[in-house]
Amino acid sequence: MSRIVYVNGDYLPEEDAKISIFDRGFLMADGVYEVTSVLGGKLIDFDGHAARLARSLAELDMAQPISHEDLLAAHRELVARNDIEEGLVYLQITRGNPGDRDFAFPDPETTPGTVVMFTQSKPGLAASPAAKTGIRVISIPDQRWARRDIKTVQLLYPSMGKMAALAARADDAWFIEDGMVTEGTSNNAYIVKGGKIITRERSSDILHGITRAAVLRYAAEAQMEIEERSFTLAEAQAADEAFVTSATAFVMPVVEIDGAKVGTGTPGPVAARLREIYLEESLKTAI
Repeated sequence: MSRIVYVNGDYLPEEDAKISIFDRGFLMADGVYEVTSVLGGKLIDFDGHAARLARSLAELDMAQPISHEDLLAAHRELVARNDIEEGLVYLQITRGNPGDRDFAFPDPETTPGTVVMFTQSKPGLAASPAAKTGIRVISIPDQRWARRDIKTVQLLYPSMGKMAALAARADDAWFIEDGMVTEGTSNNAYIVKGGKIITRERSSDILHGITRAAVLRYAAEAQMEIEERSFTLAEAQAADEAFVTSATAFVMPVVEIDGAKVGTGTPGPVAARLREIYLEESLKTAI
């Protein structure tokens, strides 16, 4: 059976879904998105994703065309219709279709936003083999725009970073700006030194990760020491552990950076414990 997707209030077979060529998401990357993981058929950290969505829309002076309640109902409906046990729901909102191309924003009173959603089934998401072996990353210059805290659909450079990593036979890339690690192509970055978790402080330089916030909260509750500050590539290579967090990777150990082993070159105890805690606690609050 065809996958069912959501387009502006309608549930359709994916092959019947259509968006105008004049939609500003297509022409201008004028849109935002969120990805919510599904475990056990339930949504993980949905309220956090909804809150960040509202913030991203506000930062772009974009109207929110769907209520929190309707957004949640649509997520649940898509999970049910597509029988998703483990996977994700992708949501994208754009400024809509003004009927022609223009740099100026259209009037939201006459041009409603476009809302699309779809699911992706990912069996074994929680039990990812990579979590046991760790991933390898390379470093690349951070050439993205200056408002990385807004979760926009402008993902060309992160995609280029992913491809650079694949070409180097690595799994991902970390962005470097002024000698400091900002974040990964689609995740927040961390190192562990002497038992202390170190990650960059929140600012417009990084995405304010929903998983990041949860992991740091759980780490604090477990009485782990946390320091929010920038760190260099050299610090990361000399760390005892490194890891990343994201909505679909959860907590993922990093065991190699630019060919240099991190710690023993195997996943360390802090990342392993944080992944365990995150999965346990998130499932308790999944909706």
